[in-house]
Amino acid sequence: MKQKHLGIALSALAAIALAGCAGHSAPGPSATAKLEPTRGNTTAGTVSFVQSGDLVKVSGTITGLKPGAEHGFHVHEKGDCSSGDGMSTGGHFNPGGKPHGNHGMGEHHAGDLPSLKADASGKASFSFESRTIRVGSADNNIVGKGLIVHRDPDDYKTQPTGNAGPRLACAVIAAR
Repeated sequence: MKQKHLGIALSALAAIALAGCAGHSAPGPSATAKLEPTRGNTTAGTVSFVQSGDLVKVSGTITGLKPGAEHGFHVHEKGDCSSGDGMSTGGHFNPGGKPHGNHGMGEHHAGDLPSLKADASGKASFSFESRTIRVGSADNNIVGKGLIVHRDPDDYKTQPTGNAGPRLACAVIAAR
């Protein structure tokens, strides 16, 4: 009788463990962006994008920022950093034609990401999730797009840019 109860208990534990795993999607396609400074700046870093179900997990570290300051952070429409000032990336990535806004709050461009907050040494380390961008799928795919770090904080109101100022660093988002 004890073996029967033990078997039932083990089966129940296995079912609970599998149910817990069902809520977590296996990582899907991924991409990376190696930010290089625009002309006259020192901002640089690496950003990782990993698709997991309908979320994209975004993480990275960026250095050379103004200490203690916030900096606008956006995916831009063109994967072209050739201009030296980052302007060759065009405007924000906005395939849905939405107004500029705060990431994760109401309507906003697909490319509107949370602002970066630099620490006292000018470094920003971050990790967040986005439901508005995709890695490798047709809708809102960011692979081949530009990634920009701006000098100023995003005000989340000014159209279409958020008044985030000059572009400090630029990258092309590439599939891994």
